[in-house]
Amino acid sequence: MPVGTKGTLKGLTPMDVAQSDALDNQIILANTYHLALQPGTELIRDAGGGGGGLHEFMGWDRNVLTDSGGFQMVSLLKLAEITEEGVTFENPFEDQDRKASKSQRMLLRPEDSIHHQNNIGSDIMMALDDVVSSVSDDKTRFEIATYRTLRWLDRCFAAHRRPHDQNLFPIVQGGLDVSPGGLRDICLAGFRLRDDKAPGYAIGGLAGGESKDDFWRVVDHCCRALPDAKPRYLMGVGYPLDLVVCTALGVDMYDCVYPTRTARFGVALVDGEAPGTLRLKGHGCADDHRVIMEGCECAACCDGSDDGGGYTRARLHAMLKNDNPLAVSLVTHHNLAYMMNLNRQMRAAIKMDTYGDFATSFVRNQYRGKAKGGLDVPSWVRDALEAAGIGLD
Repeated sequence: MPVGTKGTLKGLTPMDVAQSDALDNQIILANTYHLALQPGTELIRDAGGGGGGLHEFMGWDRNVLTDSGGFQMVSLLKLAEITEEGVTFENPFEDQDRKASKSQRMLLRPEDSIHHQNNIGSDIMMALDDVVSSVSDDKTRFEIATYRTLRWLDRCFAAHRRPHDQNLFPIVQGGLDVSPGGLRDICLAGFRLRDDKAPGYAIGGLAGGESKDDFWRVVDHCCRALPDAKPRYLMGVGYPLDLVVCTALGVDMYDCVYPTRTARFGVALVDGEAPGTLRLKGHGCADDHRVIMEGCECAACCDGSDDGGGYTRARLHAMLKNDNPLAVSLVTHHNLAYMMNLNRQMRAAIKMDTYGDFATSFVRNQYRGKAKGGLDVPSWVRDALEAAGIGLD
């Protein structure tokens, strides 16, 4: 899922995303906290004469998923006060020289998060969870957050006004504790008691700076415990290698700002050796007259003409150096096209029961080994794929 935090993808219109065969995204993500802050979910609810929600407000007739606002407990921790009632945020747009008054602060309780998401009209909505940074060493805080996430989930279910047309996903928390009977198991056990109310599940609390070894072990642990017949959504994860590995472990859905954010720095995603990126602002692209990636059908690599057309690396280099906003839009389009093509390849391999071969080929293309002038496969990748039954040897 591309991330449109405030109801828009930076640099692209909804038509760019929906009408391009290279993208054709079926779902995007928006953020409840940011939309509630600006422009307000009542305004969004009343778009198009009433009841239109975010779909009508942004001109998007496909699916929308909204985060609950829980992640902002980590990203905006300095502005947040967390209690059993909910989380209170100071307004980040207020004058920093004076402390916001109570009227200028935003209280986000589980009931408020669901109210805002009902107003937004998202097709998939997230329960408000108590999120702790994955690199925190406060074990007591993690324990409090795990049990609070379960209590808040019950409040979210009770507040949900539109269960007939909006799917509410719980979010697994519990830090990095995958020990038997540990915090992740406690949260998962609580979810099993509420499974009849949950059409799908999210795995949260990761992609925050933890080691890759810890990361994959939590994903594997959660996927093994969550039901196979319901979608599993890994929140905030979007590096191509992570997607290939975590799909092998059993994840179905992803979101991340990485493809669009990195495009704004002039970095394109490409096949080949790790890290699988091309820095278009680099000197090497100044006189390179190839497109970003041969065979790509994005707006940057292919203009629809018989000869393929497209913008060369040299042209994009010059445009980016001159801060031409069109260049950022083109690289954004390319990066999203790259990610969607990767997803289509993974889906096709799963359907053909050849995912092991696909994952092995992808990893080997990125990591040829030092004997062949490349990099060796990271141990966490090898271990994670072996846990999924895929050997690289």
